[in-house]
Amino acid sequence: MKQKIRCAILGTGHGHAAGKLRVLQGSDDWEFAGVCEPDPAWRARREREAAFAGVRWLSEADVLGDPSLRMVAVESEVRQLVDLGQKVIDAGKHLHLDKPAGVSLPAFGALLDAANRKGLIVQMGYMFRYNTGFDLIRQAVREGWLGHVHYLHGTINSIYDAAHRRTLDFHPGGMMFELAGHLIDILVLLMGRPRRVTPFMRHDGAFDDQLTDNTLAVLEFDRAVAVIESSALEVGSSARRHFEVLGDAGSVVLQPLEPPAVRLCLGESRGGYQSGWQDVAVPNIPRYVRDLQELARCIRGEQEFPYSKEHDLTMHETLLRACGVEE
Repeated sequence: MKQKIRCAILGTGHGHAAGKLRVLQGSDDWEFAGVCEPDPAWRARREREAAFAGVRWLSEADVLGDPSLRMVAVESEVRQLVDLGQKVIDAGKHLHLDKPAGVSLPAFGALLDAANRKGLIVQMGYMFRYNTGFDLIRQAVREGWLGHVHYLHGTINSIYDAAHRRTLDFHPGGMMFELAGHLIDILVLLMGRPRRVTPFMRHDGAFDDQLTDNTLAVLEFDRAVAVIESSALEVGSSARRHFEVLGDAGSVVLQPLEPPAVRLCLGESRGGYQSGWQDVAVPNIPRYVRDLQELARCIRGEQEFPYSKEHDLTMHETLLRACGVEE
């Protein structure tokens, strides 16, 4: 029987915090010690929520000073993610860091360098790395089913009320910064670093705030172009979230992203699939389950961690470029 790995959550202001808590509590891989929320306002808010009922509340010293805790998931508001993540690395613990990786590329790079020196894993909270629909897309590109890939297009929209918008308008990238990293992560995995990124940051909603709520970026590669969109203004947006890859020998469309629904077109039979358009059934595995399973295997030494610090840094640099920010 495998030994469970002791872990904790640090910070709760992220939109993924409750979901990560649920998976860690119910996992056979993890022994969940508790939650630390350094911000009194967030602590009071979370204590009233059903998702956090019955959790053991820890101090920051409890989390960082306990040598039996081997992994900490940082789930704070975005502006605190890297600072808290750096504390976790300094304490000698593996890190699950939710996304995006802060407002400063040098600060994120310093965190990754420190983790690398200490032999610690930093797993980013880009959950579509573990989405079975994206698995198929990555396989199709990797094995050449689609021929020369020349166009990629992704949309990840939402709709936010005035209160939620105010929590996001601190960064000039707005919705691109908030959501589009999920798709840019996949894009960089598929295509590498774009040679040119042209952002379009617009405020088109009828709100008295500074949120760039209607955003688009054009990313150019050698012999390929990609378009990534993110808006805070679309009703029913989850059903229309999509990612598509077009090649000269086939195309693949994932829509919606969750639960994953895949359409594949091939010029000739490849990978066990027939020529022409077809629906491809893929498993619908809940968010965060595969991510945290893989992290546990890597901590135990059962597999190598598959995402390099070079990828994570290039991905975050690309996201910032797509937001109109360069460092």
